[in-house]
Amino acid sequence: MPFNLGFKWLHTVRWKFLAAVLASAALTAAVLYGFYLLSQYLIKVPFFTVTMALVINRIGSTPVLIVLGGASFVFFYFLFSRGTVRRLEQLDAALRAMENGDLGAGMLQPSRDELGQAAGSIDRLSRKLAEYLERMTEGLQAVASGRLEYRIEVDRSYGDLAIIAESINAMAEQLDRSIRDERHAEKTKNDLITGVSHDLRTPLTSILGFLEVIEQDRYKDEVELRHYVNIAYEKSRSLKKLIDDLFEYTRIGGGMPLACTSLDLTGLLRQLAEEFVPSLEKASMSCRLIAPEEPLVIEADGNLLVRAFENLMSNAISHGNASPYVDIEIERRDDVAAIRVVNYGDPIPAGDLPFIFDRFYRGDRSRTSGGTGLGLAIVKSIAEVHGGRVSARSDRSRTAFEIALPVARPV
Repeated sequence: MPFNLGFKWLHTVRWKFLAAVLASAALTAAVLYGFYLLSQYLIKVPFFTVTMALVINRIGSTPVLIVLGGASFVFFYFLFSRGTVRRLEQLDAALRAMENGDLGAGMLQPSRDELGQAAGSIDRLSRKLAEYLERMTEGLQAVASGRLEYRIEVDRSYGDLAIIAESINAMAEQLDRSIRDERHAEKTKNDLITGVSHDLRTPLTSILGFLEVIEQDRYKDEVELRHYVNIAYEKSRSLKKLIDDLFEYTRIGGGMPLACTSLDLTGLLRQLAEEFVPSLEKASMSCRLIAPEEPLVIEADGNLLVRAFENLMSNAISHGNASPYVDIEIERRDDVAAIRVVNYGDPIPAGDLPFIFDRFYRGDRSRTSGGTGLGLAIVKSIAEVHGGRVSARSDRSRTAFEIALPVARPV
């Protein structure tokens, strides 16, 4: 109920009771005057003369008038204020019912005066609260039944009830997100198991097959024997690399602590390029480093970063050997150090680009040089644990993998 309406009906109540007092006093005066005239007439009537004379002499006319006036005033005041008191009792009963949680409408009948308007306001308030609480109840029942997308309409005019409705919506949204995250985690776990099982079984099947040939002496000569042994050895190396990559990926994703130090990215990547010279020469390639003159310092775990850039370099050599160059580009963008490893081989299909950092993704260009399907996923995990991000762009002219890392703030 608006405050001005409250003041209005309180003011009206005062005036109604004052009017009742004035009306009662006026009618009481009229009754006393009428009684005085009647007594003047009756005292002349022989039948009433003795009785009235006895009352006047024994009691006195003043006490009689006081008693009669008081009784008349009380009677008239009760008569005139009875309607107002009844309306106030109805308002009090309605407010007490609302206080006890009973928001049933229709308890009050509005009228044209201010008390009637107050009754109408309370009745409308009761209806609105009952309706909004019903909507909130429907929302809670919907959430309880699993309809987590249901949202209660938030009406700011309801004050604290609107805040409760917002809280219920936020609870449903958070619950929905948690369930979706749990389902995604379950799917991710199943995909991981499926991918690991497939990639472990493939080399293991080959190893067992060639060892069975050797064990059963089903080879022609020592040359063929060595050939089979070499194949089993290479498959064993692939199997070990897959296990190492899987261990590295789960270790990084498991929230292992970082051994962060101040690193000069230019020096780190120049040293890495030198270490890859044998692999580059074997692929008839060379590495070009494009970096700013001033040192670009970051706070990072050097061993992990080296692992990430090794994966990108191996990937660039493996898939870019149609070109004689692999480029490493370093630049600073505001508070971010951007490092790109670029090759000039065949482009990555546009349909594969959004998924190449997913573990065990089966796109043609999604795997690193080792073929485990985890190389780029490891790069992404290493970038993210350092507060950075990884991205890739590819077209007919070049393919660039970029790691963006926060630059160390000067002390």
